[in-house]
Amino acid sequence: MITIRGIGVSPGIACGPLHFHQTEAVRVQRDTVTDPEAEWNRFLLAQEKTIEQLGILAEEARKTSGDEAADLLEGHQLLAEDPDLTDAVEALIREQRLSAEAAVIDAGAAMAEEFDALDDPYLKARAADIRDVSGRIASCLSGNKAAKEPDGPVILAAKDLAPSETVQLNKEKVLGLITEEGSENGHTAILARTFGIPAIINAKGILDPSLEGKEAFMDGGSGSIYIDPDPETKEVLLRKKEETEKQTQLMQSLKGKPAVSKDGQRIRIYCNIGGPEDVPAVLENDGEGIGLFRSEFLYLGREDYPDEETQFQAYRKVLTAMGDREVIIRTMDIGADKQIDYFNLPKEENPALGMRALRICLDRPEIFRTQLRALYRASVYGNLGIMFPMVASVWEVQEVKTRCEQVKQELIAEGIPVSESIRIGIMVETPAAALMSDRLAQLVDFFSVGTNDLTQYTLACDRQNSSLGRFRDTHHPAVLRLLKLITENAHRYGTEVSICGELAADLDLMEFFLSIGIDELSVSPRSVLPLRQKVRDTDVSSCKEKLLDAIMSEQP
Repeated sequence: MITIRGIGVSPGIACGPLHFHQTEAVRVQRDTVTDPEAEWNRFLLAQEKTIEQLGILAEEARKTSGDEAADLLEGHQLLAEDPDLTDAVEALIREQRLSAEAAVIDAGAAMAEEFDALDDPYLKARAADIRDVSGRIASCLSGNKAAKEPDGPVILAAKDLAPSETVQLNKEKVLGLITEEGSENGHTAILARTFGIPAIINAKGILDPSLEGKEAFMDGGSGSIYIDPDPETKEVLLRKKEETEKQTQLMQSLKGKPAVSKDGQRIRIYCNIGGPEDVPAVLENDGEGIGLFRSEFLYLGREDYPDEETQFQAYRKVLTAMGDREVIIRTMDIGADKQIDYFNLPKEENPALGMRALRICLDRPEIFRTQLRALYRASVYGNLGIMFPMVASVWEVQEVKTRCEQVKQELIAEGIPVSESIRIGIMVETPAAALMSDRLAQLVDFFSVGTNDLTQYTLACDRQNSSLGRFRDTHHPAVLRLLKLITENAHRYGTEVSICGELAADLDLMEFFLSIGIDELSVSPRSVLPLRQKVRDTDVSSCKEKLLDAIMSEQP
């Protein structure tokens, strides 16, 4: 028996023969071309053909795989005709005399690198979409053929799978997915969970030629793969497969049910998203709303600021898709780990403490005004909340509210309708905002606690420094005490409190969240149903005081 370890990204046990999924490499000519005009026309024809192919695939996917798969392909259509990608390709062809294949691969790689450099896992995952689309156009240029479909049900192994390849897989023939690379928050992982296919990424060594065709068992929860397992291991895995299937059925049975504890305490469970293409996953996992819609994707991978219409269309799409469910959109959180050349931000010794997020908005009013206009225009298409990040002072919120009112009155004067029920909120990410939460609560409708940054600033531990290890304790009593203080101050003035950082999905803290009265948790879509089950299994009324004392005290 051979055992290989990876990272499980979609739970479930699968067993079957191992089949390697191999696509033909794009042939890229790196010699200087003699006729740039001909190469440019070749690119335009391939771009048009790719957009047409994606449209056909989207229609088929909607029938066979559901709205999420179709929406992803339609999103790739938009990426394929993105003006920034097109302009970059043209510049490389005309100025550097690259072939059309080389130009589209290089332009796509440059755009993807901007997203790869980000700390935010949702935005980071968009790099795969950009590479997928640029690679598809390049394949169209070089005449590559798709990978051969397996003859029967198999466990599919690949170096990596592009999101569009995952969408097109024959679900009846794929028992499980294993890749040597990949991202936990990438669309391949998300789609595997949506389709109910066990999946493992970062399984180094799975593509050893000697393993193809051998019997394999995989555990998408633990990330373990067993090649030619012994009878005892087989028995354990088959028993676990049965238990996992029962748990999956239990999760599905929770859809449509409220997150109410045994002692009657209600908490809403919303979702975090990084772009419109993530909405189907929210609906599939029965998220009650969107508690954090990161708007940074509109600014990244571009040569210039997104205009009002571009932003409006993106916001409208999400609000329309979510219907009556609330959508809270965070204004741009640029700076720190999200550096963009055209913003021309000054080089800073400590960008996490520098010009970022709301500070940029208040310092550059025209950029802020464009985003606010797009948000207020989109507000009539759904249930919108607007959230402002990186607040430290009362005057910042007062100025933000003034600018919101100015934009609202501008639009009304222009005859453009706006909603009268937009909720305004702030992210509480700094100790300053936490300690001033009694004053801030009187100015806004809700708080959303960004525990990733709050932990970073409270413990003086860089969230991107993996070597800090045990020093960056997300359960540190100082962080938990701040959460309790924030909630008490907010509720004193009728302001709701949500948690949207990684801590929100921590099942071990659910009793604590209920005990201090958190109103809402906003998490990745896949965390919704497990959290709902945890809430429904919890009764803290009999041990509330003891629980609070224990969890908030520093042990000697």
